[in-house]
Amino acid sequence: MTTMRRTTAALGATALLTSLGLVAGPAHADGPEKDREFRVAGAEVDFSVSKDDGRFEVEVDIDDAEPGSRWRVVLWHDGRRYHSKVHRADGDGDVEIEKGRRNTRGADTFKVRVKLVGGAGATRTIRMR
Repeated sequence: MTTMRRTTAALGATALLTSLGLVAGPAHADGPEKDREFRVAGAEVDFSVSKDDGRFEVEVDIDDAEPGSRWRVVLWHDGRRYHSKVHRADGDGDVEIEKGRRNTRGADTFKVRVKLVGGAGATRTIRMR
């Protein structure tokens, strides 16, 4: 009987603290994450879009590129370009880009173009509902 009372008391205390906002509940994202993985000029590219707190988080990761190589990365949201920059791969051959975007009316379409300066390029699209 003592174990039952302790368990009940613990559950009651947790419920009270949660309702007061003192215990964090599970993390909640507004929608699923979508990603596209592809290769360009020998490097691996991971393009992902997730929705969190009503905003989109857009990430582009280039891995296994030649250290010091230069990559032009262009990002579009619903047909409007919002990022166009040449990035240099670090000593490990990595480039990491993170951009936040507001949610717009209707489905949101994101597009990335990744191109090795002086070499090959590729484009991928993600549509979020």
